[in-house]
Amino acid sequence: MEAADSNAVHDTPEGTLVSIGYEGKTVDDLVAQLLDEDVRVLVDVRLTPLSRKPGLSKTKLSEALAAAGIGYVHHRALGNPKDNRAGFRAGDPASRTRYRKVLDSAAAHDALAHVCELLDDGAVALLCFEHNHAECHRNIVVHRLLEARPNAAVVHI
Repeated sequence: MEAADSNAVHDTPEGTLVSIGYEGKTVDDLVAQLLDEDVRVLVDVRLTPLSRKPGLSKTKLSEALAAAGIGYVHHRALGNPKDNRAGFRAGDPASRTRYRKVLDSAAAHDALAHVCELLDDGAVALLCFEHNHAECHRNIVVHRLLEARPNAAVVHI
């Protein structure tokens, strides 16, 4: 019977990762979607957390999230270099390889470990611009996190 209990523990989700892009959304839309997914903390994986869209730059976004009871963390080390983004969006294998190398840095390892710790307290959202997660570097971040947390649930919004 003890073995069955042990297997049950391994089958339960080890947190929930919510991958979300703000493309086409207002800050209110974003916050509402995060609340619907019971997100506790949003991890901004943009290299530079600035946006032309009102309310979606770091300070205003963190204020809107705080008002909704959601924490905000910016992990610059998980950002995709600006000169790598167009190729990445286009599916260029070299751009994807380059970004994977970014995640091999000590700073990125520390940031990924921190996100894993945050998962202990509930759902964590990873935020970037692109609506389609397959065109965004956060998809690779999700895969790296799943290496450490293979039983984490993943929701793409």
